[in-house]
This record gives sequence, structure tokens and C-alpha cells, in this order.
Amino acid sequence: MITLKNVVLRRGAKVILDSASVTLNPGENVGLVGRNGAGKSSLFAMLNGTLHEDGGEFSIPAQWRMAQVAQDMPETEQSATDYVIEGDVVLMAAQAEVTASEASGDGDRMAHAYMELYDSGAHDSQARAQALILGLGFKVSELDNPVNSFSGGWRMRLQLARALMCPSDLLLLDEPTNHLDLDALVWLEAWLKRYQGTMLVISHDREFLDAVTDVTVHIESAKLTRYGGNYSKFEDLRAEQMALQQGAYSKQQDKIAHLQKFIARFKAKASKAKQAQSRVKALDRMEKIAPLLAEADFTFEFKEPANLPNPMLSMQNAYFGYPPPEDAPEGTKPTVIVQNVSKSVLAGQRIGILGANGQGKSTLVKTVARALAPIEGEMIEGKGLNIGYFAQQELDVLRPADNPLEHMIRLVKEVTAAGKMGNQPTREQDLRSFLGNFNFGGDMVKQAVGSMSGGEKARLVLCMIVWQRPNLLLLDEPTNHLDLATREALSMALNEFEGTVMLVSHDRALLRAVCDEFWMVSQGGVAPFDGDLDDYQKYLLDHAKRMREEAKKAGAAPAVPAVESARIATETIAKAPYDKTASGTFDKTKEVKAASRDNADQRKLDAQRRQQQSDATKPLRKEIEKIDRQMLSLQAEQTQLQDLLTRTTATPEIVATGKRLKLIENELGLLEERWLQLTEQIETAAV
Repeated sequence: MITLKNVVLRRGAKVILDSASVTLNPGENVGLVGRNGAGKSSLFAMLNGTLHEDGGEFSIPAQWRMAQVAQDMPETEQSATDYVIEGDVVLMAAQAEVTASEASGDGDRMAHAYMELYDSGAHDSQARAQALILGLGFKVSELDNPVNSFSGGWRMRLQLARALMCPSDLLLLDEPTNHLDLDALVWLEAWLKRYQGTMLVISHDREFLDAVTDVTVHIESAKLTRYGGNYSKFEDLRAEQMALQQGAYSKQQDKIAHLQKFIARFKAKASKAKQAQSRVKALDRMEKIAPLLAEADFTFEFKEPANLPNPMLSMQNAYFGYPPPEDAPEGTKPTVIVQNVSKSVLAGQRIGILGANGQGKSTLVKTVARALAPIEGEMIEGKGLNIGYFAQQELDVLRPADNPLEHMIRLVKEVTAAGKMGNQPTREQDLRSFLGNFNFGGDMVKQAVGSMSGGEKARLVLCMIVWQRPNLLLLDEPTNHLDLATREALSMALNEFEGTVMLVSHDRALLRAVCDEFWMVSQGGVAPFDGDLDDYQKYLLDHAKRMREEAKKAGAAPAVPAVESARIATETIAKAPYDKTASGTFDKTKEVKAASRDNADQRKLDAQRRQQQSDATKPLRKEIEKIDRQMLSLQAEQTQLQDLLTRTTATPEIVATGKRLKLIENELGLLEERWLQLTEQIETAAV
């Protein structure tokens, strides 16, 4: 198991963890949550050995194999398939040993090397790698394309595929959904549900966390708090805890105000001096309950649109795509992605745009946003149409060298030149104040956008959109860099928006909350999707299955796969002239074949044993979740009663409260003891 006991972790002068403790059991799928900057990625860095604790005790089983997504951008001419196969470090080590053993000429070593190569899964490594690549949204035709031929987002998907390819006991995933479309996200969820090891995942996608985690660890105020259950269960328990804490805080503030009033009134009077002094001491002793701060960095709203044309937009026999490159030969035709679209966008509609990766969702949105011109057909805009466009790549609408204030000033000039100026604020001081509403205050208004985080860039784009008072919002993956609290703020703002929304997103919680109808972009067309998001997820899984079957039919295996090389080498050794050396080698080859059969049987037995262990420990894990909930409830009651003792002077009430506190203390002790017993039983079963 992973154990942190009173751990202190610093990054420079900042304290990330302060006397933090938590225990994570083998096989648990843990969601790590907390506000941006709370220290989630720093905790991952400690787990993978990049950072070391500054105090306390931290332990992780030495024999555990770890896998995580590399954050560097790969630069290589290797094919996508070969690059992902290299993520299997066990297979790579086995292949290296085969090469070394062949160079040594040691037949005994060669025999063992071939056996290890077989056991490491060389026979199906290509199929496994390609299943991962296709599942993450690549096309069959791209399996052999060089890694360098893909854009940054697609290369990061290959990094994710390499991490999943690596055999591991501990899997660390830091924002794995950031570069994924909804189809790839659904596939990834299904894959992670089958993962047998221990997993820790950082994500701001609540439905993803709900689907793949069964434990939640919350980082707040440099402490770690463990909750049994997925993100939704954590949120419920957290809400109860916050309500109790807020109530206790409010009551304590009343008590403090009363004490301070007494002290101020009577401290100077000799007859009351002792009583006043005792209240000073009581005030000093009183435990300060920290006031609760809002989780979101900011909240905002879209202003009421100046007008609502109906229809907003009409598309008639429209073809969407990309014009030929400037250096293309004369006569080169444009690339058509979506064709023959005849649809209207009405006032007040909330449209979710669905479709498998590469079908043209972003192309459709860009054309409506006027970033691309339609190749054919008509796009008729309603009178007074005012579009607010959130591009999937923020830099499509931001300039890295400019600061937020310069962006706002330029926006004012563009809107003024277009004759669309309403009653928006335009003076520099007003623009500074407006930016301040989106947490761009002080020196940040003069900070170059290129040096900002993804979340800060997303906030600036939202700020610019809100200022324009649009009546049609086009949002292409707006949540990619937003934390959970800010996503909630966006969801609330969109629900109160009186205009029309067209939304492309892999955040299903946002789609469910905002959209009341869906358009499907598929096979070069756009049509209404009859069904909800659950129906769409089933469609995506079926689509992924068809893609894998297609790949199996179309994919050509290498001329001499690694396992076939091992077979040929073994046969060559068996046919060698019969002398002392060859005889010894031939005998070893027989042993290799027998050992391979034994290993195959052993793997089946190991798989059965793991399943039996999982079945045997399932009731124990459920009981641990129940105990987590009971302890949280008792601790909340304990806090309330302790607060009551500071306020009451009635002897019977003090006695009754003291008795109940004693019972709670005893009950917590018993629950903690049982929790430790269950944890030990799970650990023993896993050995």
C-alpha cells in the first residue's frame, strides 16, 4: 500500500503538504481533487520520485512498477505503432536481452531470453498497441504514420497510449482527458475500468472521475482527506461537512463578538477586571474555525443580449471545409469535410454538437464563427447577429505577445469599427475593472498572454466574450483548462444566458446541464441525434469496436514478428550439428518449450487468483467505505458538540454533552481499529 504519515512537502518557499497523512490500498482507483495550485501535480511528483518529502514518512512498495504519461512532446520519425510499443518497458528489456544473448553466442542465455520474450507478450504487442492507438481516436490509415507528422494534441495522445501500454502496478494519470474528444474519452473509461493495478488520476471531468474512481483524496490547506466513493459521493459528503463547518463558524463568530463586547465594556472597571480577563483567556483558547471560501476563483454571467434575431442563422445547401493551400497548384479543389447542410439555428436553442473525432465538428463551428468561409451554399445571418466564439485553441483568438488590457483595447476598436458598439464599458479604467471581475488584477493586466497558464487564457477568452454581449455563443471545448469549480461557474452562466448556445465538448456534465438537443456530425453530414448522451456513448463504443475489427482485417503484420524470430532461432538451434555444444543447446530448447507451456498455465492460474482476491476483498472494501462515512458523520457531530460546550452554561446540558462526546470518542476509536484491521486483511490478500 501507499502510506503518507505526517508528510511535509515544499516547492521552494511554498508548503504543499503540512503534516499530511493518508493510506491508499492496492487495487484502489483514486481521484485526486483540489483547487488549481493546491499541490496535486506536486504529490504526483513525490510518488514518482521527482520530489522528496521534507518531513514525515512516505512509503510505496519497492517492487511496484509505475506508469505515467510523459509530459514532453515526442520528436521522432518512428511510426505511431512502433512508438507506442516502446512504452512496454518489459517487452523492450526482453528484446534487448535477446539481442545481447545472440551477440554473446551463449545458447543457454539465448534460450532463457527467448522464453522471456514470449512471456512479455511479444506475440501480440503490435495488436495491443494498435488497439490503444485506435481507441484514442486515430484512423487505421495513421497507424504507420511518423510521430512527427501529428499535431501536438495527437502526440500527447500517443504519450497516453505509451503509458497504457506499459505493464504497471501503479498508474498515474494527470489530466488524461485534456486532449481527448468524447469518443476517445468513452473508450478510455472502458479501458481504465479493466485496469487491475492501483490508479491515481487528476481530472476536472466529474463524469470521468465518477466512472473510473472508487476513492477520492481531497487536497486542501496542505492536508489530505480521504473519502470513500467517487467524485459525486465526495461532493455530497463535502457539502454536508461544509454546511456543518459554516454553521459552527457562524455560531463561533457570535460567541467571539459577545466576548469582545464584554471585554471592551468592563476591562477598565476594577469590579469587573477579573471577569474580563477570564474572557480574554477564553477568547485566546477558543479554536478558530476557518471561514469557508468559495471554491470557484470567480463567478460571472452573460449580459442580456441587445436583441435576439429569429432565426439566428440559416444554412442552405452549405458545404464546409478548407480552401486549398496557397502554394497548391492551380486548379486544386478545396477539401470538403461536411456537405449539403440545410439547417436553421433559432433564438434560445441550446445545441450540443456530437460526432466521432475527425468528422467535422470544429469545422462546422469555425464556419459559423466566420473563421472559415463556406465552400458552397448560403449562410444567411439574422439581422443583429452577434457571435461570441470560444476557439478550441485559445491562440486562435489570442496574441501571445499582447497582455489582457491590450486585448480588450483592440476588441473595443474592432467592435467600434464594425458599428456594433452597445453600452459596453470602453474607457481604460472600466476595462481594467472588467478584467478584474475575471481575476486579472494588479500586474496581471500587463502580463503577456504567452506566459499565462491554460486556465488563465481560457478566463481571458471568456472575459472578451462576455464583454461583447453576444446573442449566439459558439463554444468549442471551452473546459479544457478549467477546474471543476470554474466549470460549474460556466455551466451556471450558460443556463442563465438568454441567447443561443452551440457547444462542442467532451465534458458530459456540461453537455447534460446546458444542452436540450443534439446535432450529430457524421459521414459528411449533419442530422439531429435522437437520444441522450447515454445512447451516444453506446454508439461510440460500437463505433470503436467496428474500428478495431477493421484494423484487424486491414492491418498487415510485420514480415518477421519478434515471437516468430524466436521460433526460427529455436528451430535453427535444434537443427545444429550434433556435438556437445549443440546437444546442450537442443536440450535447453526443449526446456524453453516446456517452460513456455508452464508459464501460459501459470498466467491463467495467476489471473484466476487475482480475480479470486478481488472477489474476496470486495466486501472488505465496501465495509471500509461504510466506515469512512460513519467516521465523517461522527467527526461532524463531535465538532458541533465541542462548539456547544463553549456556549452553554447549563449544568445538565454540559453533563449530557460530555457523555455524548465520550461515546463518540469511543466509537471513533473502535471504527479506526476496525478500519486498520480491514486494511491489513486487504493487504494480506494481495500478497
